[in-house]
Amino acid sequence: MSYLFLCLQALVYIVAGLNHFINPKTYLTIMPPYIPAHNLMVTLSGVAEVILGIGLLFPATRSLSAWGIMLLLIAVFPANVYMATSSRFRKFPAWLRWARLPLQGILIWWAYKYT
Repeated sequence: MSYLFLCLQALVYIVAGLNHFINPKTYLTIMPPYIPAHNLMVTLSGVAEVILGIGLLFPATRSLSAWGIMLLLIAVFPANVYMATSSRFRKFPAWLRWARLPLQGILIWWAYKYT
């Protein structure tokens, strides 16, 4: 079962990373205005998610990838705060926007299990 959850986590990051290239507008929209180079940041975070997701699958890179995922989740947290607090995103239910914030903690905990 543990290996299944590991593969699921890897798949989540690989798919999310690829989605940065398939639907970049989704990620560009939630970038806070104070963060520079939105296109570059979306591209880099997409590349990182794919590489880190793949890295989880191999014992030799699993721990390093898990630490990378935790750092990435911390790095993208400002975008989640911006989405939760900005009036630009009122079309999404408030509970959904705010739920993303504690979800980051759960995802960090999940990644930590593989360090």
